Amino acid sequence: MADRPVPVVEKRLMDVKLGELGSWLGGRDFTPNGILQAIRRGHDRYYNKYINVKKGGIGGVAMLLVGYVAISYLWEYDHISEILTI
Repeated sequence: MADRPVPVVEKRLMDVKLGELGSWLGGRDFTPNGILQAIRRGHDRYYNKYINVKKGGIGGVAMLLVGYVAISYLWEYDHISEILTI
């Protein structure tokens, strides 16, 4: 069973072909309220993809700890800081 065709205005930017770009841009809402809604949708999409994950792991905490250890090491030993500033 074939999917029904989606109007160009309802497509995401990544799904729009180059020939459809003009009609896609013409269907956008460039009023201040429309721009705020687009920013809100983008923020919600980012938040749900990267921050509000269903199954979290130790990766984020591990990266934070490794970064802290690396910065502490660089601050403690001056001979490393001198090499990096040259």
